[in-house]
Amino acid sequence: MYLKASEQLALRGIFALLAENAGEREIRERVGWALLDLLRADQFASFVWDAESGTFGKCVALNMAPSNLDRYAQWHQHHDPITFVLQSRRRATRVTEVMPQRALMRTAFFNDFLSRDGLHWGMNLHAFEGERALGDLRIWRRRGRGDFGAHEKGLLDLVEPAFVGALQRAQQKASPVAPREAPWVGLSAREQQVAQAVCEGLTDKEIARRIGVGVPTVRTYLRRIFGKLGIERRSALAAWAPGR
Repeated sequence: MYLKASEQLALRGIFALLAENAGEREIRERVGWALLDLLRADQFASFVWDAESGTFGKCVALNMAPSNLDRYAQWHQHHDPITFVLQSRRRATRVTEVMPQRALMRTAFFNDFLSRDGLHWGMNLHAFEGERALGDLRIWRRRGRGDFGAHEKGLLDLVEPAFVGALQRAQQKASPVAPREAPWVGLSAREQQVAQAVCEGLTDKEIARRIGVGVPTVRTYLRRIFGKLGIERRSALAAWAPGR
């Protein structure tokens, strides 16, 4: 694939910004501005598909009216004749590859949504990690610029691996590590006393003397503790001890 000097420079800039430790939203926005220049485009939007809710969210958009984006979120994304087909390709794809332009221009999606912001010729790239959607890139041109071609598709495909890697790192960084469950959570104060004594190696008689109860009561506490923690032996209590 032949690259002009300006394209090589633009791609180096994109790869450099994708190597930075930026947040997910910042990545998509900065890549959007860079792609508008690289691909000689006019409008950009990026969403993240949520399979659980069946919606595109986390919108980042450039050169599009907020009111129009609201209409997309509320209605048009649920009556979208092209995006799910583009999403299924999982590579850079021109809109005209999945629907002829004349057919698109007859749809309410085009007339009530796309054309309001001058979106005419489009190209999408939907990034995935396995079956999990990471984010998409939707690039559009005004009518007078003409459709995207194989060269522009190739440029977008070159960006995809770095884009996927940057989103993966950003999402991993943003996901908090689940704190370890508090030790002996759900045990009563007396049950925690008994559990602590067991971890210290005390016998049932020694525990009974320490907390001032009879041995049968200590054993009743132990049965409750084992049931709450889902264990069967005294030795297993050590794994639940504070600080372990």
